[in-house]
Amino acid sequence: MVAFLPSRPGRLADVPAFTRAVGGAESNTACALAAAGHRVRWISRVGADGFGDHLVAAVAAYGVDVSGVRRDPHRPTGVYFRTAADRAGAAHEVVYHRAGSAASAMSPRNVPYEEAAAGRVLHLTGITPALSPGCRDLVAALTARRPGRPLVSFDLNHRPALWPGPATARRVLLPLARGADLVFAGEDEAADALGLHGPDAVRQALPEPEVLVVKAGAAGATAFAREAGTGRDARVRVPAQRVDVVSYAGAGDAFAAGYLDAALRGLPLAARLAHGHRAAAAVLAVPGDLAPPPGPTAPAPVPVPGAVPVPASATGPAPGPGGRAGGGGADCGRLRPGPRRPHTGPDDDEEVRTR
Repeated sequence: MVAFLPSRPGRLADVPAFTRAVGGAESNTACALAAAGHRVRWISRVGADGFGDHLVAAVAAYGVDVSGVRRDPHRPTGVYFRTAADRAGAAHEVVYHRAGSAASAMSPRNVPYEEAAAGRVLHLTGITPALSPGCRDLVAALTARRPGRPLVSFDLNHRPALWPGPATARRVLLPLARGADLVFAGEDEAADALGLHGPDAVRQALPEPEVLVVKAGAAGATAFAREAGTGRDARVRVPAQRVDVVSYAGAGDAFAAGYLDAALRGLPLAARLAHGHRAAAAVLAVPGDLAPPPGPTAPAPVPVPGAVPVPASATGPAPGPGGRAGGGGADCGRLRPGPRRPHTGPDDDEEVRTR
């Protein structure tokens, strides 16, 4: 999707000009991961138009493999206009032109499962199922549990403007999130879309994912990670970095990319959250949805200032230092990428695919 960024703060009615840029949660995450050094393929549909030309070229410039992007001669590339205000605030405005877009025509019929699941990690968001019934069926097929699938990452990404109402969003998004291995959810969107308030309530409603990350903006993020061998949860909270905010758009996508980057590098749970915060902070400091990613993280476990292991009580033992679970020291929240496929060509080392 192409985003049009405001030239100055204020209402859409008062903004005199906009700057064209890459937009869309999945492509944002793909670009950030590729820029961080990972092999990433983006699967989508864009129109056979100038906006589609721009979007494919701009995403490819970040190092993303765009061979999975199809051009639709009958439907346009989706675009949207937004203000600079916080999405959660009353002053935020966004206008989507996505109805009937090329991306909305995606379905299990034109996105084969084997193509989407060929990487070690498959990253999805709750925006795609809001676009059309076909998109909803596609994400349902990709989150269905089956042997040999890649690790499925799902970012809730609730966008009220794309849904008929919160009841529909809840009915669709909750089972999709339950089918994932790793889920990202903002506290605000969990409350708005799912009627769930606070990290514990979200985890209670989503017990299936191996790792659940609940973000609370400037207050930080809490992760629940199932402890290997026991089935109980370890819980870690890491505060966010302080940053002078220019724009809030894209910060959640950057957080997901930062977390996945650190996970693929083998860092422990608290370090993954910290790296997600650093990636989000970089985007908060720029007007667009993308920023240069934070520097590569070392694969060795590192202490995270401010990380708070939360007493688990009913959720299981509290994690020890570095995000490792107490009570046996099993690695909690360990990323378990899907199995590497037999070598079939240049995709053999591919790590992440996004839809």
